[in-house]
Amino acid sequence: MTISENQLEIWSHQGGTDAAQNTHTAIRNALKQHSWRSGVTYDDYLQGSYRNYTNIYGNSDMDLVVELTSTFYHNEMTETQKSALEFTPATYSFNNFREDVISALRNHFGSAYVDTSGSKSIKVLPNNERLKGDVVVAATYRYYESTRLIAEGITFWNTKTGEQIINYPKLHFDNSVTKHANTSQWYKPTVRVFKNARERIYKNKTCLSGKFPSYFVECLLYNVPNGKYGQSYQSTFCIVVNWLDDALKEDPSQFVCQNKMFYLFGSNSMQWNVNDAKTFISELTSLWNS
Repeated sequence: MTISENQLEIWSHQGGTDAAQNTHTAIRNALKQHSWRSGVTYDDYLQGSYRNYTNIYGNSDMDLVVELTSTFYHNEMTETQKSALEFTPATYSFNNFREDVISALRNHFGSAYVDTSGSKSIKVLPNNERLKGDVVVAATYRYYESTRLIAEGITFWNTKTGEQIINYPKLHFDNSVTKHANTSQWYKPTVRVFKNARERIYKNKTCLSGKFPSYFVECLLYNVPNGKYGQSYQSTFCIVVNWLDDALKEDPSQFVCQNKMFYLFGSNSMQWNVNDAKTFISELTSLWNS
């Protein structure tokens, strides 16, 4: 047996977006109503599946970045380099900003709806009109080579371990747009197919639940050559799975995250375990055959 073209086509559909937009609007209004200190600026925007149009039916969480833009952090540089760029010490820190965001959310939604126990995000709990919102409080991060700006992303700190986390959500999005165009608009529907297949795997084998996060599934498919996408969903599914099966066995060290700033596999918090990726491909093969 195989998975029918009709089933794969259904899996390719995007999930609803209205509730995510309502949640974003509600959080944005909460931030606007806060009395910010003079000179503090920020940006708020969706990230993850809703931002990338790869959300599927049943996605219940919305990821939102609230990025401090009036203060920025950067990679390690010499004092001479910092002087050449005319850096000056900030008077308002990431910790100040996080405290203000929490205050803004509590004042608007009520403390009972704001969960700050997570290590990476603040959760705005759902009601009848909005989804649960995972609010990532971050600051602008600039990556330099010497004094040349290479890329701009975000940074924040794990509240449990103190680990600094650096990511590039806008680059992730921009590269997905390019990939989608270069595959004649097959890329994003195919990501949704694979996410739905993952949900079927989770349903069949609950012991695997959580092993194949959406972010890493999207990054995995980003590494598949553009020419492997197209013709039909059945053809694309088989060709992509077979290509990944071979590539992961040969040299997975060259796989990149969709932002192209990190390798996909490694030991830091923004990388994936290659054995979990191989398990995912094995389970997709089993799903197709059964």
